Amino acid sequence: MKIIQTIFRIGLVTSCALIFLIGTIRVGVILFSLPHIHTHAAVQPRTVALVPGAGLNRDGTPSLPLRDRVDSAVALYQEGKVSKLLMSGDNQEITYNEPEAMRQYALQQGVPDADIILDYAGRRTYDSCLRAKVIFGLDEIIVTTQAYHLHRAIFLCQSLGLEVEGVPVEQSRYNQSRYLFWNFREVFATVAAFWDVYFQAPQVVLGEPEYIFP
Repeated sequence: MKIIQTIFRIGLVTSCALIFLIGTIRVGVILFSLPHIHTHAAVQPRTVALVPGAGLNRDGTPSLPLRDRVDSAVALYQEGKVSKLLMSGDNQEITYNEPEAMRQYALQQGVPDADIILDYAGRRTYDSCLRAKVIFGLDEIIVTTQAYHLHRAIFLCQSLGLEVEGVPVEQSRYNQSRYLFWNFREVFATVAAFWDVYFQAPQVVLGEPEYIFP
Protein backbone atom coordinates (compact mmCIF):
# COMPACT_ATOMS: atom_id res chain seq x y z
CA MET A 1 0.00 0.00 0.00
CA LYS A 2 2.83 2.38 0.89
CA ILE A 3 4.45 1.70 -2.46
CA ILE A 4 1.24 2.65 -4.26
CA GLN A 5 0.92 5.84 -2.21
CA THR A 6 4.54 6.74 -2.94
CA ILE A 7 4.08 6.17 -6.68
CA PHE A 8 0.89 8.25 -6.59
CA ARG A 9 2.65 11.13 -4.81
CA ILE A 10 5.59 11.04 -7.21
CA GLY A 11 3.18 11.04 -10.15
CA LEU A 12 1.20 13.92 -8.68
CA VAL A 13 4.29 16.02 -8.01
CA THR A 14 5.67 15.26 -11.45
CA SER A 15 2.36 16.17 -13.12
CA CYS A 16 2.13 19.45 -11.21
CA ALA A 17 5.72 20.34 -12.09
CA LEU A 18 5.09 19.54 -15.76
CA ILE A 19 1.91 21.62 -15.85
CA PHE A 20 3.76 24.49 -14.18
CA LEU A 21 6.61 24.26 -16.69
CA ILE A 22 4.26 24.17 -19.70
CA GLY A 23 2.27 27.11 -18.35
CA THR A 24 5.43 29.11 -17.63
CA ILE A 25 6.75 28.61 -21.16
CA ARG A 26 3.41 29.52 -22.75
CA VAL A 27 3.00 32.66 -20.63
CA GLY A 28 6.62 33.63 -21.22
CA VAL A 29 6.24 33.37 -25.00
CA ILE A 30 3.03 35.42 -24.88
CA LEU A 31 4.68 38.17 -22.83
CA PHE A 32 7.71 38.11 -25.13
CA SER A 33 5.55 38.60 -28.22
CA LEU A 34 3.07 41.20 -26.95
CA PRO A 35 5.22 44.28 -27.76
CA HIS A 36 5.44 43.09 -31.37
CA ILE A 37 1.68 42.70 -31.98
CA HIS A 38 -0.18 45.51 -33.74
CA THR A 39 -3.38 46.17 -35.62
CA HIS A 40 -3.40 46.69 -39.37
CA ALA A 41 -3.68 50.42 -38.83
CA ALA A 42 -0.88 50.67 -36.27
CA VAL A 43 1.74 48.33 -37.71
CA GLN A 44 4.75 50.05 -39.24
CA PRO A 45 5.56 49.29 -42.89
CA ARG A 46 7.92 46.45 -43.71
CA THR A 47 9.01 45.12 -47.07
CA VAL A 48 7.49 41.64 -46.79
CA ALA A 49 4.51 39.96 -45.16
CA LEU A 50 5.01 36.31 -44.24
CA VAL A 51 1.94 34.09 -44.54
CA PRO A 52 2.38 30.67 -42.86
CA GLY A 53 0.42 27.71 -44.18
CA ALA A 54 -2.75 26.52 -42.45
CA GLY A 55 -4.03 23.60 -44.47
CA LEU A 56 -6.03 23.00 -47.64
CA ASN A 57 -9.52 21.79 -48.41
CA ARG A 58 -9.97 18.47 -50.20
CA ASP A 59 -10.23 20.28 -53.53
CA GLY A 60 -6.84 21.92 -53.00
CA THR A 61 -8.15 25.39 -52.17
CA PRO A 62 -7.05 27.24 -49.02
CA SER A 63 -8.80 26.29 -45.80
CA LEU A 64 -10.85 28.96 -44.04
CA PRO A 65 -8.04 29.81 -41.57
CA LEU A 66 -5.56 30.00 -44.45
CA ARG A 67 -7.86 32.30 -46.44
CA ASP A 68 -8.05 34.57 -43.39
CA ARG A 69 -4.25 34.75 -43.28
CA VAL A 70 -3.98 35.56 -46.97
CA ASP A 71 -6.78 38.13 -46.72
CA SER A 72 -4.89 39.89 -43.94
CA ALA A 73 -1.64 39.92 -45.93
CA VAL A 74 -3.42 41.18 -49.05
CA ALA A 75 -4.94 44.00 -46.99
CA LEU A 76 -1.46 44.99 -45.82
CA TYR A 77 -0.27 44.96 -49.42
CA GLN A 78 -3.19 47.07 -50.60
CA GLU A 79 -2.62 49.54 -47.77
CA GLY A 80 1.03 49.92 -48.82
CA LYS A 81 2.35 48.41 -45.59
CA VAL A 82 4.30 45.73 -47.51
CA SER A 83 5.54 45.39 -51.08
CA LYS A 84 5.87 41.59 -51.26
CA LEU A 85 3.94 38.59 -49.94
CA LEU A 86 5.94 35.48 -48.93
CA MET A 87 3.60 32.47 -49.05
CA SER A 88 5.24 29.75 -46.98
CA GLY A 89 3.67 26.32 -46.74
CA ASP A 90 3.88 22.60 -47.28
CA ASN A 91 4.46 21.00 -50.67
CA GLN A 92 5.90 17.61 -49.75
CA GLU A 93 3.44 15.88 -52.07
CA ILE A 94 2.57 16.82 -55.65
CA THR A 95 -1.12 16.80 -54.75
CA TYR A 96 -0.69 19.10 -51.74
CA ASN A 97 0.61 22.57 -52.52
CA GLU A 98 -0.16 25.25 -49.94
CA PRO A 99 2.00 28.02 -51.45
CA GLU A 100 0.40 27.69 -54.89
CA ALA A 101 -3.09 27.66 -53.38
CA MET A 102 -2.25 30.86 -51.51
CA ARG A 103 -0.83 32.38 -54.67
CA GLN A 104 -3.97 31.67 -56.67
CA TYR A 105 -6.15 33.12 -53.92
CA ALA A 106 -4.05 36.31 -53.75
CA LEU A 107 -4.09 36.66 -57.54
CA GLN A 108 -7.90 36.58 -57.45
CA GLN A 109 -7.74 39.62 -55.16
CA GLY A 110 -5.60 41.60 -57.58
CA VAL A 111 -2.10 41.10 -56.16
CA PRO A 112 0.41 41.09 -59.07
CA ASP A 113 2.18 37.78 -59.55
CA ALA A 114 5.56 39.55 -59.43
CA ASP A 115 4.90 40.53 -55.82
CA ILE A 116 4.10 37.00 -54.64
CA ILE A 117 7.01 34.80 -53.53
CA LEU A 118 6.47 31.10 -52.86
CA ASP A 119 8.27 29.06 -50.23
CA TYR A 120 7.53 25.40 -50.89
CA ALA A 121 9.39 24.07 -47.82
CA GLY A 122 7.61 25.94 -45.03
CA ARG A 123 6.44 22.72 -43.41
CA ARG A 124 6.34 24.22 -39.92
CA THR A 125 6.40 27.74 -38.52
CA TYR A 126 10.01 27.16 -37.47
CA ASP A 127 10.91 26.29 -41.06
CA SER A 128 9.06 29.30 -42.47
CA CYS A 129 10.86 31.74 -40.17
CA LEU A 130 14.32 30.25 -40.69
CA ARG A 131 13.94 30.06 -44.46
CA ALA A 132 12.71 33.67 -44.60
CA LYS A 133 16.03 34.65 -43.05
CA VAL A 134 18.46 32.19 -44.65
CA ILE A 135 16.96 31.46 -48.06
CA PHE A 136 15.09 34.65 -48.87
CA GLY A 137 17.59 37.02 -47.25
CA LEU A 138 15.14 38.95 -45.08
CA ASP A 139 16.00 40.87 -41.92
CA GLU A 140 12.52 42.11 -41.06
CA ILE A 141 8.96 41.01 -41.79
CA ILE A 142 5.36 41.32 -40.80
CA VAL A 143 3.76 37.97 -39.99
CA THR A 144 0.01 37.66 -40.23
CA THR A 145 -1.85 34.77 -38.63
CA GLN A 146 -4.53 33.93 -36.07
CA ALA A 147 -4.09 35.37 -32.57
CA TYR A 148 -3.63 31.97 -30.95
CA HIS A 149 -0.73 31.19 -33.34
CA LEU A 150 0.76 34.67 -33.55
CA HIS A 151 2.66 34.53 -30.24
CA ARG A 152 4.57 31.42 -31.29
CA ALA A 153 5.25 32.77 -34.79
CA ILE A 154 6.72 35.99 -33.38
CA PHE A 155 8.81 34.11 -30.83
CA LEU A 156 10.26 31.83 -33.50
CA CYS A 157 11.00 34.56 -36.02
CA GLN A 158 12.64 36.81 -33.43
CA SER A 159 14.67 33.91 -32.02
CA LEU A 160 15.87 32.97 -35.51
CA GLY A 161 17.17 36.44 -36.34
CA LEU A 162 14.24 38.31 -37.87
CA GLU A 163 12.90 41.63 -36.71
CA VAL A 164 9.20 40.84 -36.78
CA GLU A 165 5.92 42.59 -36.18
CA GLY A 166 2.74 40.57 -35.95
CA VAL A 167 -0.77 41.37 -37.14
CA PRO A 168 -3.62 39.14 -35.93
CA VAL A 169 -6.06 38.25 -38.69
CA GLU A 170 -9.74 39.01 -38.61
CA GLN A 171 -11.04 35.51 -37.95
CA SER A 172 -13.99 33.96 -39.72
CA ARG A 173 -16.47 31.83 -37.81
CA TYR A 174 -14.54 28.59 -37.42
CA ASN A 175 -16.02 25.30 -36.32
CA GLN A 176 -16.13 25.65 -32.53
CA SER A 177 -14.70 22.23 -31.70
CA ARG A 178 -11.81 22.66 -34.14
CA TYR A 179 -11.11 26.17 -32.85
CA LEU A 180 -10.90 24.89 -29.26
CA PHE A 181 -8.61 22.09 -30.42
CA TRP A 182 -6.30 24.53 -32.23
CA ASN A 183 -6.00 26.65 -29.08
CA PHE A 184 -5.32 23.58 -26.94
CA ARG A 185 -2.75 22.25 -29.40
CA GLU A 186 -1.01 25.63 -29.51
CA VAL A 187 0.01 25.29 -25.86
CA PHE A 188 2.07 22.20 -26.63
CA ALA A 189 3.27 23.60 -29.96
CA THR A 190 4.68 26.56 -28.02
CA VAL A 191 6.62 24.20 -25.76
CA ALA A 192 7.93 22.39 -28.85
CA ALA A 193 9.00 25.73 -30.36
CA PHE A 194 10.84 26.64 -27.16
CA TRP A 195 12.61 23.28 -27.24
CA ASP A 196 13.52 23.72 -30.92
CA VAL A 197 15.03 27.16 -30.34
CA TYR A 198 17.03 26.45 -27.18
CA PHE A 199 17.83 22.73 -27.31
CA GLN A 200 17.19 20.89 -30.57
CA ALA A 201 17.71 23.16 -33.60
CA PRO A 202 15.85 20.77 -35.93
CA GLN A 203 17.00 20.15 -39.48
CA VAL A 204 15.24 22.35 -42.03
CA VAL A 205 15.15 21.92 -45.80
CA LEU A 206 17.38 24.72 -47.08
CA GLY A 207 19.27 25.00 -50.37
CA GLU A 208 20.55 27.81 -52.56
CA PRO A 209 19.56 31.35 -51.50
CA GLU A 210 16.69 32.96 -53.42
CA TYR A 211 17.04 36.52 -52.19
CA ILE A 212 13.89 38.56 -52.66
CA PHE A 213 15.92 41.76 -52.69
CA PRO A 214 19.37 41.00 -54.19
